[in-house]
Amino acid sequence: MHIKRLHVEIVTAITLAAVGALGATGALELGVSWSESGPMPGYFPFYVGIILIVAAFASAAQAIFRLRMGSEEMRETFLEPEQTRRVLSFLLPMIVFVIVTVFLGTYIGTALYLFYVAWRNGGYKPWIAILIGIVFSIALYFVFEKAFQVPLHKGPIEEMLGIY
Repeated sequence: MHIKRLHVEIVTAITLAAVGALGATGALELGVSWSESGPMPGYFPFYVGIILIVAAFASAAQAIFRLRMGSEEMRETFLEPEQTRRVLSFLLPMIVFVIVTVFLGTYIGTALYLFYVAWRNGGYKPWIAILIGIVFSIALYFVFEKAFQVPLHKGPIEEMLGIY
């Protein structure tokens, strides 16, 4: 599958617009107007989100305009099939990592992600990859929870083990 530059430009614009929309709608919960003491907490994030949405639409419009004007650059191949496979070999596990982290917590998600990437992409033996994931997650726990006293998202397994 050849991925064209135009497709990358459009997907990037859509992603940027989505991030802007998430930021702007999240800011609405905090208040986006002025109070007696100045701007409410959501004022600046709201307008940054709006700026991102406008920039995304401008970027998409520019890419389409350049295509219509006959720019060969927009028709060029951005990623060859082998490059696409390599990118997806890291991107797809990262997406799964985010989903797993939401449900199982940061430490379990990190251990599973590092195990998979070390094993599949790094070529490590499974038992070494498991060790990498576990040791890194334990180190992550001690650095954030103990040293900096910054709690990270925990899931049901940490609750079952009494790590709260």
